[in-house]
Amino acid sequence: MSQFAGKTAVISGGAEGIGLSIAKALGEQKMNIVLADIDEINLEKAYLELESAGASVLAVVLNVAEEAQWQEVAERAIERFGKVHMVVNNAGVGGGSGPIEGQDAKAWQWTIDVNLMGVVYGAKVMVPLIKQHGEGGWVINVASMAGMGGVPYSGAYTATKTAVVALSESWSVELKQADIKVSVLCPAFVQTRIYESQRNRPDRYQSDAVAEADDGASSTKAKEMVERGIEPSIVGKRVVEALSQGEMYIFTHPNYRPIIQQRSAAIDAAFERAAKSPLLQHIVNQELDML
Repeated sequence: MSQFAGKTAVISGGAEGIGLSIAKALGEQKMNIVLADIDEINLEKAYLELESAGASVLAVVLNVAEEAQWQEVAERAIERFGKVHMVVNNAGVGGGSGPIEGQDAKAWQWTIDVNLMGVVYGAKVMVPLIKQHGEGGWVINVASMAGMGGVPYSGAYTATKTAVVALSESWSVELKQADIKVSVLCPAFVQTRIYESQRNRPDRYQSDAVAEADDGASSTKAKEMVERGIEPSIVGKRVVEALSQGEMYIFTHPNYRPIIQQRSAAIDAAFERAAKSPLLQHIVNQELDML
């Protein structure tokens, strides 16, 4: 029997794309699925699709940037299924794009509130529930290959996804004693509608400057690259495969490995230069007092 069978997963941004693909893959493992999404229409479609496939599913509207709404999801999940064993912090937006001098404060705040604080709130609300039953569980945070290295003209997106990777690394140590496994999913291009993130952008984050920037060539190019990406269904199956093997970093695009190797080599070389600096000889062999 699957280690996931009979357990409950809460998935944000679960109405389509990567979130729905993970929901389908976990549903095939006989998990109870709590679908949460800001898009009510697509949420209903996803609910019916999973239900028709035989999954035990609950759908709840959620804006991940609102902690109180996470609490409502938690209450509904416990009411329906009794326990929560997994949270998949998947909801995310592309944010504003463009050069440094064109960055807009509202676009940044929107991206931070969804891509970063949405993950923080998801863990803050769901982890205590996972701890409560003492059976262990999982926290899966969806970052991006952008979280493993900078992407030009995508400052807000890159910054938040990098933060999600670091948070996941931190939480993996923090939650180990509670037998809660933390994984971070870092896909490259997947056939989703992330390039249409603006459709779900609340009024308080709207800005004319951002609207102009998003109408440019960079947005068109991003759409083309996403449309050439892998199918979402592959991602969901890959997540189940990786979780079954206890992987922390979940990659879907092995062809990006050389880029990460180059970055790692550059970092290692920088440490080597620091070790040779006359200014730092007194701490070269100093015992670590953190990490």
